[in-house]
Amino acid sequence: MAGLPSRTRIALVCGITCLALSACVVTPAPGGFYVGPAVAAPPPPAQAEYYGAPPAVGYVWIGGYWNWVGGRYVWVGGHWAPPHPGYRWEARRWVRTPGGWRMAGGRWVPR
Repeated sequence: MAGLPSRTRIALVCGITCLALSACVVTPAPGGFYVGPAVAAPPPPAQAEYYGAPPAVGYVWIGGYWNWVGGRYVWVGGHWAPPHPGYRWEARRWVRTPGGWRMAGGRWVPR
């Protein structure tokens, strides 16, 4: 490679890098898509939210959820989000796992 011109070496390195990265596969964690630590106590019931009319046609309501912060559950209020054509919102939820309660979801997934 030392005898190749500088541009050729750069193109070759970029090509090899792209080829290597194209072989990467990302899959969700077994049992679901979890966010954050496992918690011993179950979350409180969801809080009622009044969300009114959307700010624009097609907006999607992203409901609030209990988050685990500083060793306790904290309510995070919902909000309106612009649509993502071809996707649907998967709401956050707490799932009981062998290690404790874990938050799952909170993402756009293909329809």
